[in-house]
Amino acid sequence: MIEARHLRVLRAVAATGSFSAAGRELGCTQPAVSQQMKALESSVGTPLLVRSGREMRLTQAGEALVRHAVGILSGLTAAEEEVAAIAGLRAGRVRLVSFPSGSSTLVPTALAALRAAHPGTRVSLEEAEPPRSVELLREGDCDIALAFRYERAGGGGTGETGGEAGQGGQAGQGGQGGEGEWDDLVVRPLLTDRLVALVPERHRLARTGASGALAIGDLAGEPWIAGCPRCRGQLVQVCENAGFTPRIDFATDDYPAVVGLVGAGLGVAVLPQLAIESVRPRGARAVTLEPAVRREIVALTLPDLAQVPAVSATLDQLARAAARVGQSRPARVG
Repeated sequence: MIEARHLRVLRAVAATGSFSAAGRELGCTQPAVSQQMKALESSVGTPLLVRSGREMRLTQAGEALVRHAVGILSGLTAAEEEVAAIAGLRAGRVRLVSFPSGSSTLVPTALAALRAAHPGTRVSLEEAEPPRSVELLREGDCDIALAFRYERAGGGGTGETGGEAGQGGQAGQGGQGGEGEWDDLVVRPLLTDRLVALVPERHRLARTGASGALAIGDLAGEPWIAGCPRCRGQLVQVCENAGFTPRIDFATDDYPAVVGLVGAGLGVAVLPQLAIESVRPRGARAVTLEPAVRREIVALTLPDLAQVPAVSATLDQLARAAARVGQSRPARVG
């Protein structure tokens, strides 16, 4: 097998005409140069150099190898420089997948900070809800996936669910996966996000948050705005657990649309707090729900990818962005 170090020595010998001169150029001894040339000739199975007086002359095979060595070594140097740039965060690429409310809140702050600290690192963004975002990570189509999972009913453990708009379900209901579903991944906890009720500003319960909290049963009989079919099923289940079946007048998987419909007085909804924070809820008011329903927001990556400098730096910035969101939140919504 031809080694790059042997090609460098051969090129130096060809350029200087002797082992001793090549050794001086490379910073090694004449015997070391001779030994490496013998190893290279043994690898290729034919002489590469012949002595002509006091100089070394290339054979036809030696000339061919030197000719190719120029391109091989220049390509190797370029590769080494590119890898060094990636390792030093002067370059690099990170493919990020996030759910919508994460894309509009955590991601912008994190990527702005990353670009300021490491302008050579490029991040691409695609939106997908869990469990699809986690599938993309495992399939090699992204490097980091922002995901979430809800606490199970009764507070024991977590269960992953998909979809955001209109989610009012207890964790683990209608969801997929469970506590062990992310065991093969690196899990970076970011934020605990609470579900809140969203009611029209002039609704009879709009001022509840000033003195207490709202139970989901207090909204029985109200018209509802729900999310995608999966989220709608989850909402129906949690409402039925509270003793009523919601009357769903509108359904959309676009949470700004949910906020707009509530603000127009067309119904009530339950949304993650993070989703509401990214939209100015004109005509709507967020009210704390009790008992609390929470979801854990995390950044996921593969164990090997966690060692990549650009991926590690992105995870750090996402964690810092989440910490700022947590610090800026009031103790109680409403």
